[in-house]
Amino acid sequence: MAIISEVEDESSTRPRILPFRTTLDSSNPSSFLEKVFDFLAEQSDFLKKPSAEEEISAAVRAAKEKLGKAEKKAEKESVEKKKPVEKESVKPAMAASSSEPIQVEEKKQEGSPIAPNKGNGYDLENYSWVQTLQEVTVNIPVPTGTKARSVVYEIKKNRLKLGLKGQDPIIDGELYRSVKPDDCYWNIEDQKMISILLTKQDQMEWWKCCVKGEPEIDTQKVEPENSKLADLDPETRSTVEKMMFDQRQKQMGLPTSDELQKQDILKKFMSQHPEMDFSNAKIN
Repeated sequence: MAIISEVEDESSTRPRILPFRTTLDSSNPSSFLEKVFDFLAEQSDFLKKPSAEEEISAAVRAAKEKLGKAEKKAEKESVEKKKPVEKESVKPAMAASSSEPIQVEEKKQEGSPIAPNKGNGYDLENYSWVQTLQEVTVNIPVPTGTKARSVVYEIKKNRLKLGLKGQDPIIDGELYRSVKPDDCYWNIEDQKMISILLTKQDQMEWWKCCVKGEPEIDTQKVEPENSKLADLDPETRSTVEKMMFDQRQKQMGLPTSDELQKQDILKKFMSQHPEMDFSNAKIN
């Protein structure tokens, strides 16, 4: 694999193409990324840029979204292959003259995905919803003057119920995906709009609908927000932050996070065993 480095030679201002060779251990992909960052640090000034972290996190987010789209496309193609092909029968037109053209009305596919609204959600008759990768916000219009005590609200991991006392529920169904009930909230805005904030369990997936059974949007047409390090899921963010910290430590000749952890363990062991002499010990 070759990587273009922004290192200029003496005779030209054009970037050189420098060879980069390493192997990927599928059980420890982080080591591969660390080698990439080591190479970038040695051969370019990329990691010194103020926007380095944001660019790396954007690349991680883009790769995950690309993978998700590929998986959904493969799943969709697999479902379509299994569907039987239906042939439409064309009835003869009851026309006075056989020379008149027969017009066949094109049938719209029921249940096909629809374009999302500006908030990457959908506007229904009784309520609307929008979403980011992390959250879903549901807005329900209610009669002006509605008080909180008249609201019936129930949230579970996979189900949402909301309505007004003495009336049929406005929403009562299974959610498209799981949420974190402890991180879900609702409030009344101006006594005429109930707003519900649902925190997604999986924060790397776009919802096709809020409640199962309602029209599904085409998630290929959503417009994701700008990627930032803070937008990444905790595991991915922790990995990226650790690699960036280790790279800065190496550039300054300081121990990496793993080395610091080992030093802490050793110091703890030495303090617990003062009777042992470590003065002549060689520690790698």
